[in-house]
Parts: sequence; C-alpha cells; structure tokens
Amino acid sequence: MAVSLREYRAKIKSVESTKKITRAMELIAASRIIKAQQRAQAAAPYARELTRAVSAVATFSNVDHPLTTEPTDARRALVLVVSSDRGLAGAYSTNVIREAERLVEKLKEEGKEVDLYVTGRKAEAYFKFRQRAIERAWTGFSDQPTYDVAAQIGETLINAFLAESGEDAEGDATRGVDEVHVVFTRFRSMLSQEPQAVRLLPLEVVEGTEPPAEGELLPLYEFEPSPGEVLDALLPKYVQSRIFFALLQAAASELAARQKAMKSATDNAEELIKKYKRIANQARQAGITQEISEIVGGVNALADATAGSE
Repeated sequence: MAVSLREYRAKIKSVESTKKITRAMELIAASRIIKAQQRAQAAAPYARELTRAVSAVATFSNVDHPLTTEPTDARRALVLVVSSDRGLAGAYSTNVIREAERLVEKLKEEGKEVDLYVTGRKAEAYFKFRQRAIERAWTGFSDQPTYDVAAQIGETLINAFLAESGEDAEGDATRGVDEVHVVFTRFRSMLSQEPQAVRLLPLEVVEGTEPPAEGELLPLYEFEPSPGEVLDALLPKYVQSRIFFALLQAAASELAARQKAMKSATDNAEELIKKYKRIANQARQAGITQEISEIVGGVNALADATAGSE
C-alpha cells in the first residue's frame, strides 16, 4: 500500500509541474496574440494604400510588366510554405503543411514542376525527413516576424520569378519560375485559423474593375516619370507587403493555436490530477481498512488464545 500510494503522489507532483508549465505558456501566448493583432492592424493601412497605388497604375496604364503578365505556357511553380519554428501548437503546422501538399499535387497534375521554399523549422523538418528538395528556408522568427525578413523573402521570390533559365555569370544553372504561390494560415478569430493558398505572382490586380457608383467621379492619374518606372518601384514593395501580411497572420494564428493547445493541456492536467488523487485516496482507504482488519483479527486471535489457556 505504501509503495502504491507513494507512486501516485509522485505522479500527482509530476502532473502539477506540467500544469504550471502549460498554464504559463498559455498566458504568454495570450499576451503575444494581442501584440500580433496590433502589428497586423498597424500594417494594414500601408498595405491597403500600396494596393490602391498598384491598382491605379495597372488599371489606368497600358504597361506590360513582367510581374503582371500571365505566362502563356507555365511549366514551373514556386510554393512558399509558412509554418512555425516551435511545436506545442496543436495541429497548426500540420494543417498548413497538408494545405501545401494539396497545392503541390494540384500543380503537378497541371504538368508543372514545383520548387519548395519554406519558413519555419516544422515545414523544413517535414520535407527534409521525406527527402524533398528545398530551394531555400528561413527560420527563427515565426512568432515575431519583421519586415526585414519579409523584404528578404520577397526579393528572393521576385528574383526567382524574373530569372531566365540558363546559366549565370559563374556558370551555375539558373531556372526561372512562372508562378509564385504562398501557403499560410489566416487568422479569423481566437478559435478559428484557416490554412490558405494564394497565388502571389503574376499579380492579379482586381481593384478598380467594378463600375463606379452613380454620381461618383473617377480620379485622374498622372504618372511621373512613367507608368513602367512607377511599377518597377511599387511592385517589389507590394510583394513584400503581401508576404509580411502573410507572416503576421501566420504568427497570430500560431499563437492562438498554441494558447488553445496549452489551455487544453492544462485542463487535461487538472482532470488527471483529480483522477490520481481519487485513486490515491482509494488506495489509502483500502490500506487503512486492511490494517484495521489485521488489527481486529490479531485482537480476536489473542482473545481466543487467552480464553483457551484459561
């Protein structure tokens, strides 16, 4: 009885320590979600106005730009998978990787070769374990992304899109891609995060295509120095802002998923502690009952022995 009770007490102590850790991680994730949402909201006006500016140039000019021209025969696609660096976030990384796999299968069915680019150690480990080639990986910032990282990723993707198949100055083989897709998790609410795949390049600018409302005057645009040069300046920033938006959405989704997972773990730990305490109490009561029975049996045996001697 003593050994069994001691084991249950050790289990209770271990689960209580785990509960403290999961509770602390839940509170940390909850505090960081607010900051992540504030960062996304702060970046929204810039992204919105940049989108309007790009839309204005694309809608009111007849410039054919490489980033906005649809390929006639797309043969190669680039897929950027935005995952997390750390675990303990439920099925967050699993869901976004599953969405990426669906996109890759769809592109392959269309006869396209796929180049994989990833952010986050989870996606990197997933594809490396399956011996899938990764062109480039960025890690170490999944829950706190910065615009510098988004700018670096955007520049890499644009260079891959604009590259021509052949050889560079050093004699290394180069190959361009015809499409660029991004798979990330969109933050809907604290309870809902949705994996999403969007095509980033070539750009699909749809703003400004709807007819104006009655009585609304269309603005007049003048481009200086020229629409082509304006697009050259705006489009890279537009791509970088879209990637930064995806990283911010993914960060908020990761933290929300981690808070939900840690809350579930804390609740499970509480239930497990109650269960162990109940079993320990039952074991203790059974031991006490057994000791009382042994004492009573000993007293009865002693009484019988005394009566027999008399």
